[in-house]
Amino acid sequence: MAGKQILTQEQKLQQRLSPLQLQLVPLLQMNGTEIEEKVRREMDDNPALEESETPPTEQVDKDEEGETFTETAEDVQKADYGDDDDIPYYRTSANNSSADDEIPNAVVIAENSLVDYLMEQIHERDLTDDQNMIAEYIIGNLDNNGYLHRSLSAITDDIVFQTGHDVPEEEVDTVLQAVRDLDPAGVGASDLRDCLLLQLERAEGTTTNMLAYKVIDEHFEEFSKKHYDKITSALGIDDEQLKKVFDAIRSLNPKPGSAVTGVADDSHSQQIIPDFNVDIDGRNLNLTLLNNIPELQIAESYSMLYDKFTAKKPAGRKEEEAATDIKDKYERASNFIKVLHQRQETLFKTMRAITFRQHEFFITGDDTKLHPMILKDIADDTGYDVSVISRATANKYVTTQWGVYPLKYFFNEGIQHESGDEVSSREIQSILKKVVEAENKHKPLSDEQLCALLKDKGYEIARRTVAKYREKLGIPVARLRKEI
Repeated sequence: MAGKQILTQEQKLQQRLSPLQLQLVPLLQMNGTEIEEKVRREMDDNPALEESETPPTEQVDKDEEGETFTETAEDVQKADYGDDDDIPYYRTSANNSSADDEIPNAVVIAENSLVDYLMEQIHERDLTDDQNMIAEYIIGNLDNNGYLHRSLSAITDDIVFQTGHDVPEEEVDTVLQAVRDLDPAGVGASDLRDCLLLQLERAEGTTTNMLAYKVIDEHFEEFSKKHYDKITSALGIDDEQLKKVFDAIRSLNPKPGSAVTGVADDSHSQQIIPDFNVDIDGRNLNLTLLNNIPELQIAESYSMLYDKFTAKKPAGRKEEEAATDIKDKYERASNFIKVLHQRQETLFKTMRAITFRQHEFFITGDDTKLHPMILKDIADDTGYDVSVISRATANKYVTTQWGVYPLKYFFNEGIQHESGDEVSSREIQSILKKVVEAENKHKPLSDEQLCALLKDKGYEIARRTVAKYREKLGIPVARLRKEI
């Protein structure tokens, strides 16, 4: 077998794809913002492309051979549902939205700048120019939760490298302490323990708060693992006092930066603009593909020149070079318009298949109504390949009456119920969540006990599956759910 070339899946896929299909693949993966930017760049780069002044009309694009361009990445013929009137409880709208239309329920995760808020405070301090520069660098390295995950030496090295200022590490530490003294309390902390201690240092000097500080400072591991007996023994307090201490700790903010930014994680603020909208009309669903991209056409001047150079052979080298350039731009524009239309059609038919299968969820908003559904199901429904469905659903969102959901939310594995019906993993997770919420918090249920309870309800699943669903729901293990 030596010397035999092993082709990757991507290489095999590329061998089967036409040039137009190769252009379609990356466009499918783009979300609304990315495709808008792609269209803008293409229009800037290719003068043969322009925005159509006429409203979009329904049309079927043809490829160079005059055949309908309806091939998928795997050359699978698309399957349609037939007339919409034949589909029960279903109605769709494929009208494009113009760039001026308002996209309904666009979700903006806005970031009120934590950096600006802290810089306003630090500028009120009596700092030197160098110290202000150091403060700006430190604050700029905080994450959205207000944590500083970089060491003093790393920050010092970066400042020296980027600014040329030879600042001593002691000076950086001095400025860091000033940042840690800003509001909200807890910013500038290196980890959760440090963050809680910073807040407790500013708390009222009650016995409970001082005990809380001692718990976090000296018994943080026992606190994290909820080893209550070890803490009460070490501090010489009873359960009632410990409960007050824990209540004081729970009142602290583990993510102080989120109080300013409204973003309680380490990701950058973002704007989620849904790609689809689903409205409810009785038992009917109205599906709209939300477009914020213009309808494109080939510029008339390029069409005329293309026809001219196609009809007759160019005279001379200069005219031949011009003809080559015109034809290249014309064909690029024509192909881009085709694949853009194909992208929109693929997205729409994919989402239509999802809403058809998950109709009850879109009507009720009840995630226990989600049916088991995998990528292959939608591939079978639409005639597309699984790889096409995967790309078409990646980083895409739909806005509904119940909120905004990523398309991946609707895919879930099926589990057999003792009744013989297949139920979705979402339904199991919903039941699991309710069982945990109703448990005795003094004696929380182990994964084995949760597994047994689900089996009593007719859901035959393994303990490791229960653990996987519990982790997916963000539910800690039994030991960490125990309360005093």
